[in-house]
Parts: sequence; C-alpha cells; structure tokens
Amino acid sequence: MSNSQTVTAEPRPEVSELPIVSVVIPCYNYGRFLATCVRSVVSQQGVRTRVLIIDDASHDDSALIAVELAVQYPNVEVVVHPQNKGHIATYNEGLLKWASGDYVTLLSADDELPAGSLERSVRLMEANPAVGMVYGGIEEFGEGASPSSPAPHRRPTAIVYSGRKWLRKRCREAVNVVPTPGTVLRTQVQRAAGGYDPLLTHAGDFDMWLRVALVADIGYVGGHPQGRYRIHGSSMSQGVYQESWADVRQRKLVFDSLFTNHAGELTRAGIDPAPTYARLAGHPLWWACREYEKGNPHATAVDECVAFATETYPGVGSLRPYRALRRRQRLGAAFCHRTQIFVGTAIVRRLLNRYWWFRWKRFGG
Repeated sequence: MSNSQTVTAEPRPEVSELPIVSVVIPCYNYGRFLATCVRSVVSQQGVRTRVLIIDDASHDDSALIAVELAVQYPNVEVVVHPQNKGHIATYNEGLLKWASGDYVTLLSADDELPAGSLERSVRLMEANPAVGMVYGGIEEFGEGASPSSPAPHRRPTAIVYSGRKWLRKRCREAVNVVPTPGTVLRTQVQRAAGGYDPLLTHAGDFDMWLRVALVADIGYVGGHPQGRYRIHGSSMSQGVYQESWADVRQRKLVFDSLFTNHAGELTRAGIDPAPTYARLAGHPLWWACREYEKGNPHATAVDECVAFATETYPGVGSLRPYRALRRRQRLGAAFCHRTQIFVGTAIVRRLLNRYWWFRWKRFGG
C-alpha cells in the first residue's frame, strides 16, 4: 500500500467540546423506517449530532413521525416540502443551505448508522486535517432485520489516501467504491466541492466523491461497518434502476462531467481519460460474453452493449473483452454453452472479482 498511510484507530480522549456532525436525512414515503434511522444517529457517542429531516412531500405519515421525533429529541429539526422537489434538490438543500458545524453526512431515511460510526470517522479527520472525507464498509440488512450491528471481526483501523492518488485509481477502475451510508465530509470540503449534480440522478454520489478527491485527501475506516444499507422493494436501487448495466451508463456520465469540467486539474494529476473509457467500455462487453457462455444471449441486449462500448471508446477493437465477444459470436452460443470452452476464462474473472471485493472490504478499494 505504497499510496497510503495506515494508522491504528485509538480511542478518542474525553473532551468537553465534542465535534459537531450535521446529519441530513431526506425522507420520501419512508415513515416506517424513520424512527430507527434517527435513533441510530442521536445515539452516536463521541460527537455532537444535529439532525435535519427533510420530508419531500411524502404521501404517508413521514411528516407526522418527523415532527414527533423533533419533539422527542432537541437536536432534531424538520422541514416539510409542500411539493415534491426530488432527491437531488433535497440533498443540496440540507448539505449546502442547512449544514453547519465541523462535519456533515447524508443518510437516507431507510438506512442507519452502526454504533460508533461517526466517532470513528471524526477521529480520523481530527488526527489528519488534510482528510476531507471518510468512508467505510456497509452492512446490508432486510426490512425486518434488527437495528443492532454485529460485532466487528477485526480491530478497527484507518487508512489515509492522497486525494490525487485515490482519484487516479478511481479513474483507472471506473467503479464507485464509496457507499453513501456512513460517509462523512468536512463541512467546508462539502461546500468547496459543491452540491449534487441534478443531471446525475443515479450516480450523483460517485460524482461527489471524485470532486471531493480534487480538493482533499480521503480516509477509509476498516474493521467495522460504517453504515447500514436497507434492502427492500421500494428502495431506489431496487426499483427505477433495474437494468442489468444501467449503472455503467450513469458512470460514463459521471466521467464525462469530470473530464469536461476539471480537465486542467486532472491533467496536472497525470490522469488520462483513455483508460477510464476503455474500462467503462469493457464492463458491458464482459457481460455479453457471459451471456454467450450461458447459451442464451439476447441479441438486442448484446447489440446495445457493443454500441455503448463503441461510442464510449473509439478503439474498442483493441480491447480484450471486445475480441473475446467476437470469438464467442463466431463459435455460436450453443457451442460455447455445450463445450464450456471458456470456463477457464470465466473462473479467472470470478476469482479476480472476489479478490477485488476482498481488497475493497480491507482497504476501501
């Protein structure tokens, strides 16, 4: 890990004036989750929290529950929109107009914070003034799961990455490694980076993290989950964005924005857009290869993958996944499936993917 500094997360000494973390909780029809979400925040130790629930004109009892929580907890405030403004405008309202104090985080009303999450993030930033954002792993849980977090498997540790080197790796891999639940920013860094882009409705968080890395170093906390992400049928990731590779289209828009609006900064950081777009083009091509290996490729979907890859990277013919797809097309799906001629390649891809996930859980990507 030559591009990082590893430090042990020691207990924070008691102080009379604890750092303030502003927690923005946007809510739209998540009244049934709101109370457990807020309680997971106000119960955080080692920091002072101030909470803003923004109800975006929900049709359920979210607004009523929010007001009841504000009565119960003096550090909770509520804003109720008379008309729906959408999630991006709601995020920016809380992060840019309301947030104050030392640090800020955004937490969806259906997610939660594990015990100690904010203290671990703040401790790392207090010890490293150049760090502007801290993230960590998440725990996924179902709609009826217990709000308690499991015991960690390792001693909590923290890693500090140079913002420039972290950004270079994100551009090289073209994958978002930062989950939103539990990610904390310095309030001044949030203002310097700006708000969420309304054009990036699905990948605005990825765009935000990349812009933060332009102005600050990045921290990662391992050993404990830093956020709890609820899986349920009405969540955004389970509903609107169900296409198998819609995410790669949004990631392309993120990098289009980054390379257009920050070209000079990226050039000075030694970041070339070509490898980024080559990697983005390769993702759907490998998916198409897998469809041939399974013996039942959908012709239209495969054509869309090739069209996207060609549009994304003009030199698509030189890419390994493109050549791999053409070999499978020449042999035919029935032959690929019956003979399993490419099973070795599939196993290698699967092992590399598992190794990537191992590194993400240990080092943050």
